[in-house]
Amino acid sequence: MNLLSLFLTFFKVGAVSFGGGYGMISLLKEEVLAHGWLTEGEFLNFIAVSESTPGPIAVNMATFIGSSQGGVIGAALATLGVVLPSFFIILLIAAILKNLMKYAGVQAFLSGVRPCVAGLILATAATMLLSVLTGIGTVKSAFSPDWRSILIFAAVAGIAFFFKKKKKKGISPILLILISAGLGIVLWSVPAA
Repeated sequence: MNLLSLFLTFFKVGAVSFGGGYGMISLLKEEVLAHGWLTEGEFLNFIAVSESTPGPIAVNMATFIGSSQGGVIGAALATLGVVLPSFFIILLIAAILKNLMKYAGVQAFLSGVRPCVAGLILATAATMLLSVLTGIGTVKSAFSPDWRSILIFAAVAGIAFFFKKKKKKGISPILLILISAGLGIVLWSVPAA
């Protein structure tokens, strides 16, 4: 495992990603799969773990993937790589361009980036949903639905809808993650059909 490659890959992802962790998932997936560091299934599992542990998803993903590829040093380098670009950009903005938002060009840039970030997040969500529920990860993938994943998705969506309708407020995402984890433990204990 080339630790420099790990650092540079995560540095590149951190430097060109807008929209936070969710906006970088599609680029991160492309890079990780291209390097052969993880399979698509392993990547989806890393997303689930990263989402259900405290901290920003981008940092968690970098730490988990770096750890799987290079141990503690790999985790440190990948995490450092993904956060350094943002750190330097924010430091530069804070130090030099205090009134940055007053410029029309900056506002136009951000207005143009927002729809792109929303599209990336939506595309990533749709791709993950198709992959997890139907087994369709690429155009050539065969349709192979996973009844356990579909059941958990339906249960969590139903619970969220019920709370929104009956209680007039949303249910805690932490509770939904715990419910999903519990259902996963129960359903994956049952042999697949």
